[in-house]
Amino acid sequence: MPAQPPTMAGHPLLGSLLDLQSDTLGTYLRARREYGDVVRFSVGPPGLRASFVAVFSAAGAQQVLAASSDTFSKDSRFLGEMRQSFGNGLLTSLGDEYMRQRRMLQSLFTPKQVDKYGGDIVAESLRLADRWAAVPDATVEVAEEMTEHTLRTICRILFGAYEDMDVMIRTVQRNFPLINAYAVKRAFSPVHISRKFPSPSNLKAAKAHRELYEVCDEIVARRRAAETSAPSDRRDMLSLLAKAVSDDGSPITPEETRAQVLTFLVTGHESTATTLAFAMHLLACNPEAQARAHAEVDGLLDGREPGSADVEALPYLSAVIKETLRLYPAAPALGRVPTSNVRVGDFEIPAGTDVVVSAGVVQRDPEMWPEPDRFDPDRFLGESQNQRPRYAWFPFGGGPRACIGQHLATLESILTLAVLLQRFGFTAVDTDVPFSSAITLRAEGPIRCKVTPR
Repeated sequence: MPAQPPTMAGHPLLGSLLDLQSDTLGTYLRARREYGDVVRFSVGPPGLRASFVAVFSAAGAQQVLAASSDTFSKDSRFLGEMRQSFGNGLLTSLGDEYMRQRRMLQSLFTPKQVDKYGGDIVAESLRLADRWAAVPDATVEVAEEMTEHTLRTICRILFGAYEDMDVMIRTVQRNFPLINAYAVKRAFSPVHISRKFPSPSNLKAAKAHRELYEVCDEIVARRRAAETSAPSDRRDMLSLLAKAVSDDGSPITPEETRAQVLTFLVTGHESTATTLAFAMHLLACNPEAQARAHAEVDGLLDGREPGSADVEALPYLSAVIKETLRLYPAAPALGRVPTSNVRVGDFEIPAGTDVVVSAGVVQRDPEMWPEPDRFDPDRFLGESQNQRPRYAWFPFGGGPRACIGQHLATLESILTLAVLLQRFGFTAVDTDVPFSSAITLRAEGPIRCKVTPR
């Protein structure tokens, strides 16, 4: 019979709680070195203690993520909180409902459709570059700058009309940070209090939800009415979403439209902002890599604006993004729950156990990635990238719940970076940037770069 996974040693009263809170990735890396590819963690004080199993191998990641929902479910307390905050959209739906939604939305994310948004991405990137150029040799905090840039970009792709775009940007900036922090806090609190209880945090969150929903509902209703009375050839995502139909031919409901819009906003700007901020930081810290990126962009574009058709001709820039995602995956850990007892590696994991698959650890495995902490885009050029296991690199997840927006995120990252490299050189101000990697990867300090016009 397979054995139970070994348990990570921790504090006698709190288990691994403090270690995970202070340095999640470092704790996972130490657990893999000391205990192996499948490790159990105990978290919290006696009486309120929880446990989960972490998987740290490419083979284990493939087994967990590529399995059907009948074997590993995505359901979790965190997902439930996100569902209550943003609706039952593609991010939070489960089982057959998730597959129905994915089929309905697939046409919005085909490479052919996504490539049509290249002009929007470049326009917003040029707007950003023009603003930076107005302050020669400016020092910019690229994490903040990229968050605003990617929010503007996804709103432009979603809504098209500038009046809708600008209203939603202001609404998201006011309310998203509070709603996200509220959902995460509730998901990991050992005491579960109803959202209806009139506590200060519940009341603040309810107000933020109302404002976000009201603005979104107003935009959705106006767009649905316009598309119903006089169908247009608009190509923004909301117009396409208003025309979407389910498997049985029924149109998408206003509530579901809102859930999908909020899902696209949640997933469509923060993760790409993280990738772009760390890509700029890594290029600023590695002048030789930056020089190669400059040479590739200059040689291909020769001063003209980039477009979607240029992405395949920018292999080094693509490798820079992939290597950034290896070192700083925006989703460093993915959760699943086995529906029955399952064997992963040499160990049995009981049904109902929370299972975490860590891309942050697998993508730093020295057996697959020599000198794993070193930034080296060449890892993704030539034949070497085809010699690694399929799940040696999975920043967008994998299996039936792989990120539907992978092509859009990649296109946005490469085109934005191409525009900025055309215009600027980057010099690192902050060379050591601490980061947290619990639910999403975030910089814990400033990521400042000096941007010098070329």
